[in-house]
Amino acid sequence: MGQVVVISTGGTIASRWQGSGFAADARGGDVLATAAVPAGISVRVVDLMSVNSARLTTRDQLALLRTVHEVLADPGVDGIVVTHGTDTLEESAFFVDLHHHDPRPVVFTGAQLPLEAADGDGPRNLHDALLTAGTAAMRGMGVLVAFDGQVHAARGTIKVQTLAADAFADPSGSPVADVKDGRVLVRRQPERPAPLPLPQADAPLPRIDVVMHHCDADPLLFNAAVEAGAQGMVLVATGAGNATPEVAAAVEAAVARGVLVALTTRVPSGPVAEIYTQGGAVDLAAGGAVLTGTLRAGQARIAVLSAALASPDADERTRVLRQLVAAPAPAAETASASAHASA
Repeated sequence: MGQVVVISTGGTIASRWQGSGFAADARGGDVLATAAVPAGISVRVVDLMSVNSARLTTRDQLALLRTVHEVLADPGVDGIVVTHGTDTLEESAFFVDLHHHDPRPVVFTGAQLPLEAADGDGPRNLHDALLTAGTAAMRGMGVLVAFDGQVHAARGTIKVQTLAADAFADPSGSPVADVKDGRVLVRRQPERPAPLPLPQADAPLPRIDVVMHHCDADPLLFNAAVEAGAQGMVLVATGAGNATPEVAAAVEAAVARGVLVALTTRVPSGPVAEIYTQGGAVDLAAGGAVLTGTLRAGQARIAVLSAALASPDADERTRVLRQLVAAPAPAAETASASAHASA
């Protein structure tokens, strides 16, 4: 246990009624006041922003990333909690994780019900996130998501419920820990690629777009994004990563122009795989698309963004993207749920 810094960014956990709907307007101290702080933890709040997370931009996410690194420059800090809107939490958490090289945990959390809801889930989620961030056994696990009594690795974790309390899960994996009876019970150690350095402060922000394949889809929207200046594209394909010969030709042409193309699927779980031709993943990969394993659209886009920020060179961007999306080796379940908050 020790000092945990809460970085407040807004979201439902900080939202109040605005007359026609809810919007984030509460400061971090107001959010913290709703939660029980675990024994032995002291908390400092950093108010970074207060917005609904659907409005976040790459510039906002870079500001969050740099704030995390600035906070961790203080050796007296034992962990960080980021309160964040659930709409894009999976993207921001993965973005920070790809650049997180410190053993101290960074734990994202939020809420499905607004700040002043009588039965709100925010207070429990924030308590659990503080406990997780202050637990020594969680060191070295990278960026985490604490929600509804479970702790997930940032990588692969997406929002799976629009309204229900159990909003987050990794459809292709399992939680790394549970929070129960005031303890963090570790299940497994997540595997992560080597972290990237911080993007340069003055680096131009690349346009990265997402296009979904469907029956009757043609390359029109994909090509329009490329013509609009996209430096990276995510193709959300069907099945294990399949489209049409026309789309495969558009992908090959975009890659030849230096556009970074990632291939994911609209299926909730399972990996993208080279099985089918005639526009399938076999042809898309041959045309230069990078298969993203079990990463889904939002996080595949973040991987492309981080690769684009890492280098101006197309070949180097592709190399970095392949490194970021490579399937981690499976992590073994722990023999027993023995790690807890007394550490």
